[in-house]
Amino acid sequence: MELADTLKQHARQLGFAAVGIAAAAGSERLRLRTAALERWLEAGHQADMAWMADPRRRAVEALLPGVRSVVAVGLPYWLEAQRAPGSLKVARYGWGRDYHRVIDGRLRALGRWLESQAPGVGWRACVDSTPLLDKAWAEEAGLGWIGKHSNLISREHGSWLLIGHLLTTAELPPDQPAVPACGACRACIEACPTNAITEPFVVDARRCIAFHTIENRAEQLPAAIASSLEGWVAGCDICQDVCPWNHKPLPSSSDPDLQPRPWWLNLRAEEALGWSDADWDEKLRASALRRIKPAMWQRNIRAAHLT
Repeated sequence: MELADTLKQHARQLGFAAVGIAAAAGSERLRLRTAALERWLEAGHQADMAWMADPRRRAVEALLPGVRSVVAVGLPYWLEAQRAPGSLKVARYGWGRDYHRVIDGRLRALGRWLESQAPGVGWRACVDSTPLLDKAWAEEAGLGWIGKHSNLISREHGSWLLIGHLLTTAELPPDQPAVPACGACRACIEACPTNAITEPFVVDARRCIAFHTIENRAEQLPAAIASSLEGWVAGCDICQDVCPWNHKPLPSSSDPDLQPRPWWLNLRAEEALGWSDADWDEKLRASALRRIKPAMWQRNIRAAHLT
């Protein structure tokens, strides 16, 4: 218990405002989440994201043999900053430095600290590029619950929470799993302009603006998506913007790695359509949105500009 408490304190010193621990054996709810993933894959909701079917996503021990505990961490990314009127829209998670690098670096520091306290203990840092049921494990560790829009919701931070996990062979006392609190609310389901949330907790990527603006490599977006962008050119926050848990006062992050690059807040189609590949390469340096290639940016912007 003392090691777990000190570990959480150290994680908070590294900037993680939310920290929880789950036993690697998992609970019945985690098994239900795994079964839900199977149904989601069978329905083809993953679209072209073949990596979602990686079998390691359903077996945490395959990521770290001998794992006993899963330490879940959350990095709040809500900022008071707002886009300029009329600017194109970019999902908030992409405003600062690439969160994969930020969280991975801090988790590795946490892992090295844990090893210094318990020599010989094994650990592995995981961000969402690792085949792990990350939201389900964060729910298991008590950080929050999975909402009907499939994002993790925290009572303290809403759904503006970037998550990561430290797998470890150390046996640490687990926290209580989070209690779901969406109730009868359907705000996210009703707000999605493409009806991507086909039922509570089920998002069909084939209908999702975020999927198509970030993952779809086709020369043209599907007509139903292109006509519904509402200005979104890199991801989409609509289902989070309408969530009641995000409408209460939330502290604005002062983390230097999460502060927005000014041009994200005033992205103009006329100017951006004139940028060269080299311009995009420079502007997207150390950004999570570097995954969107220059031709895709141009495609997205043209589609959003015309709707």
